[in-house]
Amino acid sequence: MPNMLTITFLLLAITVNAQTPVLKPPFQDITQQAGINHRFRVYEGMFGGGACVIDFNRDGFEDVFIMGGMNPDMLYKNNGPKAGPMFTNVYEKSGLTVTKGYVTQGAAAADVNRDGWVDLFVTTITSKTKKLPVPRAMNLLFLNNKNGTFRDATREYGLDQLVSFSTGASFGDINADGFPDLYVGNYFNDFKGELTVINDATIVGSTQTSKGYLLLNKGGKKFKDVYDDYGLTHKGFGFGGVFSDYDNDGDQDLIINHDFGYKRTPNLLLQNQYGRSRFLDVATEMKMDLKINSMGTAVGDYNNDGWMDYYFTNIRFNRFMVNNGPGKPFTDQTQQAGLDQFAISWGANFADFDHDGDLDLFVANGDLNPNCVPMADFYFENQNGHFQDNSRAYGLNDYGIGRGSVVFDYDNDGDLDLLVVNQQPILDYPTPSFTRLYQNNSAKGNWLKIALKGIQAESQGIGSRILVVAGSRRMIREIDGGASSHISQNSTIAHFGLGAATKIDSVVVTWTGGKRQTLTNQKPNQLLTITEIPDEPTNPLLWIGATLLLIGVAVAGWRFWQSRTA
Repeated sequence: MPNMLTITFLLLAITVNAQTPVLKPPFQDITQQAGINHRFRVYEGMFGGGACVIDFNRDGFEDVFIMGGMNPDMLYKNNGPKAGPMFTNVYEKSGLTVTKGYVTQGAAAADVNRDGWVDLFVTTITSKTKKLPVPRAMNLLFLNNKNGTFRDATREYGLDQLVSFSTGASFGDINADGFPDLYVGNYFNDFKGELTVINDATIVGSTQTSKGYLLLNKGGKKFKDVYDDYGLTHKGFGFGGVFSDYDNDGDQDLIINHDFGYKRTPNLLLQNQYGRSRFLDVATEMKMDLKINSMGTAVGDYNNDGWMDYYFTNIRFNRFMVNNGPGKPFTDQTQQAGLDQFAISWGANFADFDHDGDLDLFVANGDLNPNCVPMADFYFENQNGHFQDNSRAYGLNDYGIGRGSVVFDYDNDGDLDLLVVNQQPILDYPTPSFTRLYQNNSAKGNWLKIALKGIQAESQGIGSRILVVAGSRRMIREIDGGASSHISQNSTIAHFGLGAATKIDSVVVTWTGGKRQTLTNQKPNQLLTITEIPDEPTNPLLWIGATLLLIGVAVAGWRFWQSRTA
């Protein structure tokens, strides 16, 4: 029987333990309690899948659409942090169930018809209902009904005529008219046999590489493929492209990821010749013609020098290409930055997860399916320009078969959380492989989130750039239009870690087309919504009057000159 001294010690231990706060891991896997139950099932081989962050009902909580491949897709409505469960799959009542007939791959979202509501584009590789040769199916466009549902507008927008084997899609405004255009990566024009046999030998024997689609938005009513019209002739094993202003000239350039770049077509860097309907391939001169298996791209200014840098995922070793400024070639800084880790990588996301004012990097890894050799994801913490893999310490070393990954602040607490799409293994696999949602508990400093509301630009500001100045720190972000990471789309709300800064000196928005808008003296730890100030419309009567006045002045001057010389 315990004596009084033992009982006293036990009571003291219980009291101390009750008063000690439970420390959460830096990233906490909350998939199950959040109500998410998903994994991507492949068709014949490794392809897919992605995820798309989209606030489809405009309630201020970001939702997520996740591709299923051979499994059903899922539209997870965000019910807010106080709800239980936080996410509800509303796919069956969403109007998106057309996708059940297709093997889906990736998705991107934008306000296609400029009605203020975000629409959804889904890529596919084949039909589920019948065996089809390559090219196998059309992609799908869904317009937002403004009531929590969508309608299929694929044929209405002329997209049913484009039958393809498509992977990643990205929205951007290449002509700055406010209507978001679309790039779609295509992999094959023709392929015999099952996708499980794709390897170097079969690729060498395949001559049917595919052009991508460059789809120009015609006034929010139709899409027209202008790939050839813009001077593009390239074919490759496309995994999509990402729009980004690499040269800081105010328009959107295009970086295209190609698989098997060492056998066929390397990556492309297409410089937008804005003012002309043309792209110019400058990949070779800029050292961006990467001859790799390019699966996806992370975009970010990792050293805050005002120029966007790019991280490309690959088989074996990824590539980190640093921007050296105007007219100078990029340099490969993979090894110097500590990013030379061996893996098969797909999704990648630059984000200031810890709020210290620089960009960290998450990388989703996964073997080719059906090989299925387990490999953990990476979490690289930026330590003064050098990256340290802290995935195990931060709880992010998942061994699932990773593919697409997205960042968004699902609980609106100011830091960026992470969702990683995992594939269902074809063969036996030693560890669970399900899509994961991670809550970020690692952030310590101040922060700022910025949502753009375009009036003449795309309604979410897709393609626009934001500069935040806080003391000596200058940070830039671009509004993501999709195909970042791997065939996925991150949040369109820009996020900045501020460290100990208690004041934002200025926020400068460069809208698509080059127009600038500045706010000063802003407070941290808020979601700041910036509405575009539209250009003043020109009164036609004033224009006519000014023209007549100029003509009158010219005539009077001519008569005066004639009288002096007579």
